[in-house]
Amino acid sequence: MRIGVLGAGTWGMALTRMLCNIGHEVTVWSALPEEIDQLDRERTQKNLPGMTIPAAVRFTRDLADVCAGRDLLLFAVPSIFVRSTAERAARYIPEGQLIADVAKGLEAETLMTMSEVITDALPGKRPTVVALSGPTHAEEVAQDLPTTIVAACADQAAAETVQAIFMNDVMRVYTNTDIRGVELCGALKNIIALAAGISSGIGYGDNAKAALITRGLAEITRLGEKLGCEPRTFAGLAGMGDLIVTATSRHSRNNRCGCLIGQGVRPDEAIRQVGMVVEGVNALDAAMKLSEKYDVEMPIVHAVDRVIHHNADPADQVRRLMNRDPKTELF
Repeated sequence: MRIGVLGAGTWGMALTRMLCNIGHEVTVWSALPEEIDQLDRERTQKNLPGMTIPAAVRFTRDLADVCAGRDLLLFAVPSIFVRSTAERAARYIPEGQLIADVAKGLEAETLMTMSEVITDALPGKRPTVVALSGPTHAEEVAQDLPTTIVAACADQAAAETVQAIFMNDVMRVYTNTDIRGVELCGALKNIIALAAGISSGIGYGDNAKAALITRGLAEITRLGEKLGCEPRTFAGLAGMGDLIVTATSRHSRNNRCGCLIGQGVRPDEAIRQVGMVVEGVNALDAAMKLSEKYDVEMPIVHAVDRVIHHNADPADQVRRLMNRDPKTELF
């Protein structure tokens, strides 16, 4: 398969290496010419030490080049750049193009998922967009450690095509037709991971982290059901699986950022220290709007928003969560 990759960050490059190693022809583009030059010259990604990019991977500064004649286009840019990248590439993307997106987020202004953003940014092109999501740290994929992921699309045949492209000895791919549920999980689990990191930074233990993960998943599921998603999606790899890994792993940017905030670092400084995109922060505006629009109770999401955007004291927010009115768990 001829695959064009838009975006040369850690996830894009870990997947590029894997796809090349299993026999696909891969060309990579980045909006940053200096990044493309460095990758082409050094064959390493600065945030994936020890990973060597195969010589067969081709790099290009030319957006038309990366889009031309591809069996699959892989969008691997941060969520806040998905629309601008799709709009910039629109003239070069053929009608009916198969696209896989690995960005996890929601557009704050429109409340669209990333697959919806791509489709909206390509008017008249009628692309088929498959969301790839799950517990998939780039650092582990770059080392060929066993990983599972979900290819989600309302078009089952398209999901199966992407499944076949990515499936190999170190990555097992499942399909799911509930693309909205899969994408909702991918965006909102980052906010809960921020909460788990904040809890650890304050000095709370495993009990608190387990509570945040479990009740956070309940919040995501409540919203998903209001949006017509399949409840089983939230108990699967894109839901529970991705939430667990993002809220507990040392590789998680959201967890690290939250931990710094819990230790007293200002949110903007914490993001700077992480040094990469913290998608949970980017997802907060949309999550808050969805909670209000669909009248869904999401106390953990609201608490994280107060800490990030309103300078609330993290420990005070935990006390506020603990002292909410008594509830049944099955709510």
